[in-house]
Amino acid sequence: MTEKTETATLSSDATEVRAQKLKLLREQVGDVYPAHFHRTMTNAELAAKYEGLEPDTETQDVVTVAGRVYSSRNSGMFMDIHDASAKIQIFSHKDTTPQEARALLPMIDIGDIIGVTGAVRRTKRGELTINAQQITMLTKSLLPMPEKWHGLSDIELRYRKRHLDIMTNEESKLRFQQRSKIVSGIRRFMENDGFMEVETPMLQSVYGGATAEPFKTHHNTLKLDMYLRIAPELFLKRTLVSGLTDKVFEINRNFRNEGVSTRHNPEFTMMECYWAYADYEDMMDLVERMFAELAVSVHGSTEFTFVDKQISFKGPFRRVPMPDAVKEATGIDFLAIKTDEEARAATKAAGFEIEKDATWGECLAFIFEEKVESTLIQPAHVTHFPKDISPFAKEVPGEPRLVERFETYCNAWELGNAFSELNDPEEQRKRMVEQLEQAHARGEKEKQLDEEFLDAIDQGMPPAGGLGIGVDRLIMLLTNSASIRDIILFPARRSKAD
Repeated sequence: MTEKTETATLSSDATEVRAQKLKLLREQVGDVYPAHFHRTMTNAELAAKYEGLEPDTETQDVVTVAGRVYSSRNSGMFMDIHDASAKIQIFSHKDTTPQEARALLPMIDIGDIIGVTGAVRRTKRGELTINAQQITMLTKSLLPMPEKWHGLSDIELRYRKRHLDIMTNEESKLRFQQRSKIVSGIRRFMENDGFMEVETPMLQSVYGGATAEPFKTHHNTLKLDMYLRIAPELFLKRTLVSGLTDKVFEINRNFRNEGVSTRHNPEFTMMECYWAYADYEDMMDLVERMFAELAVSVHGSTEFTFVDKQISFKGPFRRVPMPDAVKEATGIDFLAIKTDEEARAATKAAGFEIEKDATWGECLAFIFEEKVESTLIQPAHVTHFPKDISPFAKEVPGEPRLVERFETYCNAWELGNAFSELNDPEEQRKRMVEQLEQAHARGEKEKQLDEEFLDAIDQGMPPAGGLGIGVDRLIMLLTNSASIRDIILFPARRSKAD
């Protein structure tokens, strides 16, 4: 069903009736959109307080609640109102409800927000109920709600009108509540582990820290082109240089002007951290402890289900060097291959097309992506990446073509990326210049060398481990969500015309 068709089912006649009711309400009660309403408790607090109330029991306890009307029966005698926490049944009857309050019932529609004061009881059927003594109109809804039990059938409309999706879909509501819990859990874990949270610029005059196409803007006063950050890395490392803290992190929004898919959104959330005097193996341990703690907080266990798979976040995770993983999958021993030409030949012999100027490391990484990634269902750390594609990591002792880097995979998705960070200023400049030349060769003419970062590294940065976690993908796994758009409140969308 298209957005146009779905919207058409919300009758224009019904909308007109609501407008007429609003006019009558303004005449009869005055302010239909009051600025304040004092409730004594939420619906969930009410349910918890009276959990032990026996069926067919009335109390003299008077409470005040508020919420949106989700159902109305017997001409409004019975209504269910929902707040953010739960629902409660409202009973309006001539024996308990004054005529002034009952006079509002014909003008209350599903979707309206009302406040109710009354006595608490539990019905014979066990339904916790408030016998209404006073009803206050708090917000008149001028548009009908989608049918509660089916919600929005148009997927695009769910993303475009997320307020309706959450309003009518308990799974969506729970998912975003869980997202908040997970992000808070990451922050709490990092702080408890001794990390200090900082904030780095989202508008940058020189973009860097990753290889990606940036979003460009312009600062009128400074007369300066600026970019939305693609990563906070270079600023966070400058924090380590400063000595402000030995353990720094940021839960940040990054922006990359690239494709959209079930796992990619132009703006996304990452947790990036740097730990002085640690290395990539310390970061593996940190990832395992964090993932286990988050799984327990959401599921009560390190074991959980994603679609049709049982995932375990119980550490330790499998650790496998990239060359070993490729050899196991294809039989190709890249460590025995000495030159770029031999690597390209081996890649072609395995049935893959490869760029004519691809390096040894690029061939290794390409075959890994083609043959190994899809097999990594349970969490695993893939280590020993090629230096060709890892300009900010330290070399593996005894194997200069590889670096101390790992990526954490689960469900065939990359969830995290970590290095033993390069802190040799001369080597750092050399690699960043090479990276810049490659970017310019690809047509990225606006890419610049970050001289301020290199100046800071010249001052001396301690050895450190660095880590970036893709928060959105981690949330997808922990909330059993197949698309990134299901866990981002307002994802990027095409225009209505498209």
